[in-house]
Amino acid sequence: MSFQQGLSGLNASSKNLDVIGNNIANVNTYGTKSSRAEFADIYAAAMNGAGTNNIGIGTTLQTVAQQFTQGDIQTTENPMDLAINGTGFFQVSDGLNPTEYTRNGQFKISSTGFIQNDAGLKLLGYPADSNGTIQPGVSQPLQLPTAGIAPKTTSKISLEFNVDSRVKTTASAAAPGSITLDDPTTYNNATSMNVYDAKGQPVALTLYFQKQDDDADGNTTWNVFATANGTPFDAEAADANGNPTAPLMTITYPANGGNPTAINGNPIDPATPLTIDIPAGVSATGSTTLAIPGVTLDMSDSTENGSAFGVTSLVQDGYAPGQLTGVSIDSTGIVKANYSNGQSKAAGQVELATFRNPQGLQPLGGNVWARTAASGDPVVGIAGSGNMGALQAGALESSNVDLTNELVDMVTAQRNYQANAQTIKTQDQIMQTIVNLR
Repeated sequence: MSFQQGLSGLNASSKNLDVIGNNIANVNTYGTKSSRAEFADIYAAAMNGAGTNNIGIGTTLQTVAQQFTQGDIQTTENPMDLAINGTGFFQVSDGLNPTEYTRNGQFKISSTGFIQNDAGLKLLGYPADSNGTIQPGVSQPLQLPTAGIAPKTTSKISLEFNVDSRVKTTASAAAPGSITLDDPTTYNNATSMNVYDAKGQPVALTLYFQKQDDDADGNTTWNVFATANGTPFDAEAADANGNPTAPLMTITYPANGGNPTAINGNPIDPATPLTIDIPAGVSATGSTTLAIPGVTLDMSDSTENGSAFGVTSLVQDGYAPGQLTGVSIDSTGIVKANYSNGQSKAAGQVELATFRNPQGLQPLGGNVWARTAASGDPVVGIAGSGNMGALQAGALESSNVDLTNELVDMVTAQRNYQANAQTIKTQDQIMQTIVNLR
């Protein structure tokens, strides 16, 4: 027995305690990965080659291996918090040094709109163009737009409704193609919606449905009248009181009910949809609204059956301008900007990276790693593709440190330290015995 074995054991136990202590210290550090001290025995080289009776001369710390197992996912109330469920790393950069990698998804929005972590490192991903289309390619720092979203003029209106076949005819025999707006007895039903002009100003569009008599084949025709901001579409087709004297269109339903067969007397043809021109007018607030020409009006999904009138779907594709109100991120990493008008638009997409040997990454502190020759080059892609894990917004990945296991290992390391100290003590007693020989 020599002092070297005991001394190497003391050093090994001390370093093991250092690793355990570092794990315990980071038990509440989001995205951190535990480490494990791995040791190797030491043998003196025999002068005449390998022997079978070699005695080891101690141990040495061979490596501190990082354990990239999945940590628990904890939900938070911050939509900018991100957790990776599976393999992969976030890519962050300060724009000067090489890209760094992290599992800590505590991101925030800077004063200039960049998504960054607490150290000021910007999150990398794919940008989006002005229309919200993701532009895959070389990743760059993700930046949210500061401007609002421009308005969109209404170009298409789709209605799905049912008119009641049981109701009486309201078309006047004297004036079959007219209604009185403030007299509900001159029409059967009405529905309203807002459409938007080029400035994003809302235009109140109201449609009135008036039933005519059945024809000889039992087909039923309904007159449809329209007003924009309370004014009939065609000023020339209105009386002195502003009531429509001609319908905007007619819809014909078959004798056995169901979907319409003709509009304005022409068979329905999806290739030639009906278009209308919504006139300029004055809104309820007194502002002048612009004309909206060439709006496609689709009523082919309407029906006439023996049930009460009801609108089941009313869709138009225009909207008012809006300001940025928040940000959301989906499971594939698409960053969506949400606006006050209810619209959302992609502002970019987070790009993740994986490594063939993540244990070869070099820890730099601050919850980031750097690539090395041992780790290999990163393989990049979007969340959920290939070997990439899925993203979960409003959540963070906890440290994968098992505190109970670390405490048990700490007790074991303490006992190992004491045992190695005891071998040195024993060796000292033996040496003292030899010294005391006469």
